Amino acid sequence: MASFTTLAVLLAATVLFVPLFRRLGLGSVLGYLAAGVLIGPHGLRAVADPESLLHTAEIGVVLLLFVIGLELQPSRLWALRRQVFGLGSLQVIGVGTALGLVAYSFGLSWQVAVLIGWTLALSSTALVLPTLAERKELTSRYGRESFAILLFQDLSVILLLAVLPLFGIAGSRAGLRPGMGALALAAVVVLGRPVLHWLFNYVARFGSREVFTAAALLVALGLALLMDAAGLSMSLGAFVAGVLLADSEFRHELEASIAPFETLLLGLFFIAVGMSVDMGLFVVAPLEVLGMAFGLLAIKAITLYVLRRCLPQGKESARPLAFALAQGGEFAFVVFRLLDSSTLLRQTLVDELTLAVALSMALSPFFFIANDWLARRAAAKAAVRPYDAVPDEGAPVVIAGFGRVGQIVGRLLAAQGVPYTAVDIDAEQVDAVRRFGMKAYYGDASRHDLMEAAGLERARVLVLAIDDVEASLRTAEMVRKHYPKLQIVARARNRFHAYRLLDLGVERQMRETWASSIALGRFALEGMGVPGGEVEQLIKHFIVHDEDMLKRQHAVYHDESKLIQTAQEARAEFKSILEQDRDAAKRLERKIAADAQRETEPEQNS
Repeated sequence: MASFTTLAVLLAATVLFVPLFRRLGLGSVLGYLAAGVLIGPHGLRAVADPESLLHTAEIGVVLLLFVIGLELQPSRLWALRRQVFGLGSLQVIGVGTALGLVAYSFGLSWQVAVLIGWTLALSSTALVLPTLAERKELTSRYGRESFAILLFQDLSVILLLAVLPLFGIAGSRAGLRPGMGALALAAVVVLGRPVLHWLFNYVARFGSREVFTAAALLVALGLALLMDAAGLSMSLGAFVAGVLLADSEFRHELEASIAPFETLLLGLFFIAVGMSVDMGLFVVAPLEVLGMAFGLLAIKAITLYVLRRCLPQGKESARPLAFALAQGGEFAFVVFRLLDSSTLLRQTLVDELTLAVALSMALSPFFFIANDWLARRAAAKAAVRPYDAVPDEGAPVVIAGFGRVGQIVGRLLAAQGVPYTAVDIDAEQVDAVRRFGMKAYYGDASRHDLMEAAGLERARVLVLAIDDVEASLRTAEMVRKHYPKLQIVARARNRFHAYRLLDLGVERQMRETWASSIALGRFALEGMGVPGGEVEQLIKHFIVHDEDMLKRQHAVYHDESKLIQTAQEARAEFKSILEQDRDAAKRLERKIAADAQRETEPEQNS
C-alpha cells in the first residue's frame, strides 16, 4: 500500500509542478527538481526513501541515451569525432584542472583535488539533453557541441572508474580491469548490429506491439547492464545500442515505443535528485554551500567559455555552450557516495559537495534563461548596425530579401549572366551569404532613399522575396508609389498575403508553397497508380480553377462569410468540372470502341 501512496504522491507532484514551471518559462526539469524538494525527506516528507527511487529512476537516463543513439546514425557519429575527442577532452581536462587547483588551494591533497576536479568537470547529461530537446536546440551548433562533450564525458567515466582504486576507494565496479570494458565495447559494436536486427525482425514478424515494446526495453536495459558489468557507464551501453539500431527500419517504431517510459522515468530521476537535497545544511552552513554551488557554476562556465573562444568559430557558441554545461553531473552523486565511505574527506564536506552539485543542477535552467536574455541584448545591439551603402551598379534586377527564395532567384539570374543587386534586412543573413561568395547588401528595402541609391529607377524588374508579410507590403507600396512602371514579381507568404499584394497591383506573384505542393500532389497521385495523362489533366484543371478562385475571392476577402461562400461554391464547381470531364472521357472511349467495332464488322462479313 505504501508503494501505491508513493507513486500517487510522485504523480501528483509532477502534474502540479511541471506545467506551472513550463508556463513560467523555467522548463520542466526545474519543475521536477522543485517537486522533489517539496515532497522529499527534507520537505513535507511525503516520500521517505529517495535513495531507492533514485536507483530506479536512473533507468530514465539510460533510456534517454538509447533514444538519442537512435537519432544518431554511425555516419553522423563519425562526423562528430573531432568535436567528441577534441572539444570533449579540452573541456574535461581544462575544467577539471581549474576545479582541481581550487580544491588544492583549500588544503586538500593533490590526489583528492584531482578526483574532485575530474568529477565536478562532468556535466549532467540527463539535464542538458532534455532541456536542449525541449528548446529545439539540439541541432544548433552549440547543441551539437554540447552533445559531443557530454558523450566524451561518458567515455571518460571509464578511465575514472579504473583509477578509483588508486585513491583507496573501493566500489562495485572500481576494481575491474579497463581492458575488460574495452573488450566488451568492441564485442558489442562488432556483433550487436546483426544480432539486434535479427531480433527485431523476428519480433516484428511473430510478436505483437506489446512484445515489440518489451524487446526495445530489453535491448536498452540489457546492453546497459552488460556495459555496467564490464565496468563502463550504463548510459554509454544504452547509447551504443541506440546507435547500432539507428540505420534500422525499426528506428521510428523503437523511438515511439521507448519514449513514454523514458519521459516518465527521467522525470522521476529529477524528482529523486530534488529529494536528495538536504535543506538542513543551509541552516548549518549556508555560505559554504552557496559558495560551492555558485563557485562551481562560475568556474566551469568561465573556463569553458575561454577555452571555446580560443578555437575557430568560438564567438558564436562559446557563451551558450558554457552556460549549458556549467552545472555538476549526476555521476558526482556516485563518486561522492563512495567518498562518504572512505576516509579521504570528512563527511560534512562530502554532504556539502553533494548539495552544491544538486543546487547547480537546480540553477541550470536559470542559466539557459540568462543566455536567452544576453542573446536578445546582443541582437538588439546588432540591430543598430548602420545599413550598407548600396551602390548603383546599373543592375537590371533588384532582389529585395535574400533568404532561401531570393538566393535561388539570384542563382538562376547569375546562371543566365543577368546582373542583380540583392538587399536584405537580416545582417547575419547578409554576412552568411557573403562568406559563400555571393554579393548582398544589408538594408531595409522598404526605404525609398536606400532603394533609390541602389538604382531602382533604372531597373527593369524587382523581385520581392521578403519573408515578413508586413515588410513585403511596405516595400511593394513604396515601389508602386515612386516607381509605378517597374515590374514586380513577388513571393506571397500565403493566400491573404497574395490578396493584399493584388490590392497594390502586384499580379505576378507566387505563393511560396504553391509549386512544391502541386509537385507533391503529382507524386502522390502517381504513387497511387493514376495514369500520367489523367494526372496532368487533373493538375491542369486544378491550376486554372485555383487561379480563377483567387481572383474571385480577392474581391470579397474582407468579408469572411462571403469568402467562405465563394470557397464552397468553387469546390462544388471544380467537382462538377471533374465529373463532366470523366463523363466526356467515358463517352469518347465508347465512341472509339464503337468505331473500332464497325470497322471490324465488314472484315468479318467478307
